[in-house]
Amino acid sequence: MGNGKTGEKGISTFHLTMLGLGTIVGGSFFLGSGVAIQAAGPSILLSFILGGLLVYIILYALSEMTVADPVPGSFRTYAERSLGRSVGFITGWVYWVGLILAMSSESIAASTFLREWFPSFSEVAMGMLIIVGITLLNLLGADYLSKLESGLAAVKLLAIVGFIVIGLALIAGWIPGTPAAGGGELQNEAWFPGGIAGIAGSMLIVMFSYSGFEVIGLAASEVENPKKTIPRAINMTLISLLALYIAAIAVILMLYPTQGMIADQSPLVLALTRWGMGWAGTLINIVMITAILSTMLASTFGLARMLRSLAAEGHAPAWLKDRHDIPYRGILFSGAAMLLGLAMGYLLPQQVYLFLVSCGGYSLLFSYFIILASHYRWRRVTPCSPEATCQLPGYPYTSWVGLIGMIAIIVSMPFISGQGTGLVVGLGLTALLAGIYWVKERRGRVSAPSSQRPIPAPLTEAAEEITGIRDDRETADEVPDSTTVPKNKKE
Repeated sequence: MGNGKTGEKGISTFHLTMLGLGTIVGGSFFLGSGVAIQAAGPSILLSFILGGLLVYIILYALSEMTVADPVPGSFRTYAERSLGRSVGFITGWVYWVGLILAMSSESIAASTFLREWFPSFSEVAMGMLIIVGITLLNLLGADYLSKLESGLAAVKLLAIVGFIVIGLALIAGWIPGTPAAGGGELQNEAWFPGGIAGIAGSMLIVMFSYSGFEVIGLAASEVENPKKTIPRAINMTLISLLALYIAAIAVILMLYPTQGMIADQSPLVLALTRWGMGWAGTLINIVMITAILSTMLASTFGLARMLRSLAAEGHAPAWLKDRHDIPYRGILFSGAAMLLGLAMGYLLPQQVYLFLVSCGGYSLLFSYFIILASHYRWRRVTPCSPEATCQLPGYPYTSWVGLIGMIAIIVSMPFISGQGTGLVVGLGLTALLAGIYWVKERRGRVSAPSSQRPIPAPLTEAAEEITGIRDDRETADEVPDSTTVPKNKKE
């Protein structure tokens, strides 16, 4: 599909893995992990392991549904089928709005870094060029984009590997003229300086460091052989992330004191600069720009496909419907929305803009909770079979662990500086979207002829129970006949 050849899927296991890593490994790790390290101390290693466990549960829940039916819209579509149309509507728009605001903020961060080399450009012009460039690159299609994303992801991964290698050399004393760091700062640190509260306070930023993996599900309808490609990509993504994150954090802990972390500086730069490698600052800044651009590319990919799914179900304006392999309208509309978000960043008072952008974290956590809830409901009515390819071990107990974990992280947001507003805005956005859906559906029922009005749910369920026939009219308008089009070819 992405390669432009009819009937072929362009995204391979490697490209899907790199697309996932390209979205996940971003500024949250290169820059934001210092705040998490300061909050938890050396126990940040436990936080990353716990975060990896939650991601494992969420990813495998999403993978299980995706392999069984790789539909456009991914988790939004599964939420609609398992939890109702209103949840599908709210989930899709919460994710889209939150990520648009987050990516607008990322464009401002990238323009700030780039102005160090291009001081004659204004930040506004630089930010606009970044968004326009990201939008145009997405118009090339999934195949080209996944290959480009593979290259950008490789830069980020090599940077982390390079940091680990240099750090280990410093620890072992293999750098000429530099004394061996040995256990370094880790020998003088209390392992749990903040106790359970410290770990809890770090978990939100840790989850941000893992965020973005849902793009694997959103790309599912454009991959080759989903039943093999998606599980393999998930395994490769999880193993790579856990190994790199834990190794990098362990090296940082040995080279730099946790309480000396500075919020607006990369802990990787601080650790290397402390040991006489100031040149690392310039290189890490280049990598951070690459990380931001890579995240924006992959996020726009997911945003456009989410928007197309919303439009296909009647949850977005009809003019956003796009039946092409590449969702041109969704890409262009998302790009325009990011430009609007960029303008808000410079026109609104900084406090107001940060207030809005902070809901980006809530939107991701809300989406992950919905993925787990949808999967839990789906598994209750879908028996394990060769077609379902059940993968999540320990169901339903692992589902409960994931759901409780996500609730705990969302509830802890007010205890983290700057994130309380994110929870308030996120809850307000959810309530607003619920109200919009109620008004939209009420108007639809009033304007529709009585013969076309939906049958009340209890009567529908009773009819299904008696006849054994399920009424799928809600999605029939946009979903091709499964008797003529294989499920993994739907678009």
